[in-house]
Amino acid sequence: MYCSTWRSSPRTPLARLSSWSHGISTARPCRATSELWAAHDAEQGHAPSRSRRYGGPSRPWAIGSGADAARTRPAETDEGTPVTNIICVLYDDPVSGYPPSYARDSVPTIEQYHGGQNTPSPEDIDFTPGELLGCVSGELGLREFVERRGHNLIVTSDKEGPDSVLDRELPKAEIVISQPFWPAYLTRERIAKAKNLKLAITAGIGSDHYDLQAASEADLTIAEITYSNSISVSEHVVMMILSLVRNYIPSYQWVVKGGWNIADCVQRSYDLEGMAVGTVAAGRIGSAVLRRLKPFDVTLHYTDVHRLPDEVERDLGVTFYQRAAEMVPRCDVVTINAPLYPGTEGLFNEQLISTMKRGAYIVNTARGKICDRDAIARALESGQLAGYAGDVWFPQPAPQDHPWRTMPHHGMTPHISGSSLAAQARYAAGTREILECWFENRPIREEYLIVQGGRLAGAGAHSYRPGDATGGSEEAARFKA
Repeated sequence: MYCSTWRSSPRTPLARLSSWSHGISTARPCRATSELWAAHDAEQGHAPSRSRRYGGPSRPWAIGSGADAARTRPAETDEGTPVTNIICVLYDDPVSGYPPSYARDSVPTIEQYHGGQNTPSPEDIDFTPGELLGCVSGELGLREFVERRGHNLIVTSDKEGPDSVLDRELPKAEIVISQPFWPAYLTRERIAKAKNLKLAITAGIGSDHYDLQAASEADLTIAEITYSNSISVSEHVVMMILSLVRNYIPSYQWVVKGGWNIADCVQRSYDLEGMAVGTVAAGRIGSAVLRRLKPFDVTLHYTDVHRLPDEVERDLGVTFYQRAAEMVPRCDVVTINAPLYPGTEGLFNEQLISTMKRGAYIVNTARGKICDRDAIARALESGQLAGYAGDVWFPQPAPQDHPWRTMPHHGMTPHISGSSLAAQARYAAGTREILECWFENRPIREEYLIVQGGRLAGAGAHSYRPGDATGGSEEAARFKA
């Protein structure tokens, strides 16, 4: 069910929002922008308004949770511009329906990330930041924008198997949009079937669910919204470290069960203070984790293919190691923040885990495939690991019988760390920014690029290595079994 909710005006540029809030936008768009939209509304027969309301029990093109959203357009617009077919794969709506209201009235405005990179800057947005945008009914706030330009937008959560909406529509699609949380795996086989495909966008960060080698060979452009949810993930890492070390989840469960069993709660509870914490990779997420952990009076360690500048190492008091194998035996807690590519796939296997301190903890919010899933489960059962937490699995969604669902001493969640409501606003705006550039034949930001011109490019050239990490993704179809 889609519930009525106020939306911000489509004439509200992201940079001009004085606050990101629900309800009528508080923005004050420039006069030229207002006049342009007034002319557009008059031409289309719309009453002039600074906000539009979507009413009724559901949208005609997105009925119910997980519905396929589509409209039919002619092959060309009135101006003769060829229509672009876009398929957008998003996670299902809440089981209770699209929310009519939210826990908070606004999300903070972030204009620049640590280090100076600007947040997404589309010409306009058609949503209120803080709304649920990453699900099917949220549509990343793209429908009005796409259809005003005369293009087709299909939104679905149905992505697995030859009869899925994704597979049926892929041969006609020129653009695919997907999130890491509910990834549309673009394998070599799917890319081969997608004869019209030109652009694949990751709404978020991490594009390993696309076969980057096959994409390069097919001369596709792959882009993602770099940094859009990096801080969201780093906050999640710190939360999970503390949850494991302090034995939070079992203690909470005692309360829910009506108990007051203090000894049961504290028999696995420790202080983080004084522990050695290491990150595998210290890029945007890993370095943000280090900055947030420094005040906890821990010793900090990292390994990365790109070493941090000397002044950053000194400021953080962090020790560098050439390889993960050198670092992990020294750590009480290891957090994994590396990209997934063939060189990191299966890195945390039985052998590496056996070198860790007995009773160490692993937090993995990078990619599930970096860890050997059976080795992790065995290490928890044997006591070699005291805890494992994360939100990333392979494949996604995880099958019902995935061992991480039932292994002891875990703090796993669905893939949610980078999909907070604030993060959704940024990666939805970034997705629109990329589409604006694509439709207008303007360059996409260098930092957004992963593959272009037959090779790794931009952020992709810095973070990834040639190859494919999508093998085995077909197992995700078992989630519904």
